[in-house]
Amino acid sequence: MALNGKDTFYIITYREPKEAKIVTLKARTVTDSSLGLSFIAVSDFVFDTSTLVVNPAEEEQKRRFDGVKSFHLSIYSIISIEEVGTEHQGLKFNKDKANLVVLSSEHHQPKDK
Repeated sequence: MALNGKDTFYIITYREPKEAKIVTLKARTVTDSSLGLSFIAVSDFVFDTSTLVVNPAEEEQKRRFDGVKSFHLSIYSIISIEEVGTEHQGLKFNKDKANLVVLSSEHHQPKDK
C-alpha cells in the first residue's frame, strides 16, 4: 500500500527474534491475535512507494511481508507501537485484560475458626 499523509497507521518497533535486531514495521491494522493473550496480529502493511529514492531496508521488508496476510507478534518482543495520522482513534482490543483486578494473597487464605 502506498503511504498517504492523511491516512492513519501504526509504527510497530520490535526485536526480531531470529537476528536479535530492532525492526520497525508500518501497518494499518493492529488487533488481538488468535494465538492467545501474549500476541498481537499486525496486518495491512504500509510501504512508502511515493518517493523516487529507494530505501533498501524498506525494500527488504516489502519482500519479507509479500503474501503475508497477518503477522503475529509476541508482546514480549514489542518495544513500542505508535499511532500516526490525522484520523487516529487509538488501539482497541477485544480481549483487553488491562482492567483485571488482582486480589492479594491474604484474600485467598482460609479464615481460622
